[in-house]
Amino acid sequence: MRSLLDQLPDELESQAFSHASWVEDRATSYERLAFLGDSVLNLAVSTSLFPRFGRHGAGSLTKIRAQAVSRRSCVEVARELNVPERMRAAAPVNQPHLVEAPVSSESVLAEAIEAGIGACFMQFGYERTAEAVVAAFEPQVEEAVATMFDFKSELQERLARRGEVVIYTVVDEQGPPHDRRFETVAEVGGQPIGQGSGRSKKESEQEAAKEALTQLDDA
Repeated sequence: MRSLLDQLPDELESQAFSHASWVEDRATSYERLAFLGDSVLNLAVSTSLFPRFGRHGAGSLTKIRAQAVSRRSCVEVARELNVPERMRAAAPVNQPHLVEAPVSSESVLAEAIEAGIGACFMQFGYERTAEAVVAAFEPQVEEAVATMFDFKSELQERLARRGEVVIYTVVDEQGPPHDRRFETVAEVGGQPIGQGSGRSKKESEQEAAKEALTQLDDA
């Protein structure tokens, strides 16, 4: 995402990171692009989640997406991608007193990163922008998944009551760095009790723990 933002034409970049209080015409601020970017962000994350969690219903997917693209998540990504600095660069140089308050506002930063996404969509199209968005928000998606499906903690608690400990081992890795797939086995006492796959080690461990819990329920 950083690379696409860096390649934006000056005029489009200026609009994407200009607060409404800095421009004469509100339509030339980030607000219109943020409206567009919000839709691109939601579609990109939704499209990414859909095949990854094929066994989960719409309710679970909606909860994951809601957390992954929340204001807090957008602010985290905005700061990671230097949006405050980009906004300062777009701000009027003769009115420094108008700059720091918007740049320090979380709601402003959240809208600004959405505007940046909207600008990238306008310049580079959906496919390139969506790929960059999914990569940029991957940590937020992983956190949302871990919060939503904490099968590892549930498995650990159940095994602890039996005096047992689970160990997770990655048994296979496939695919290029940007589309990696991990296969993980959950073992107790050297015996496999669950196996799972995912786009990260954490996700594959959660899936392995989920299968292990199913095995325990059926035992």
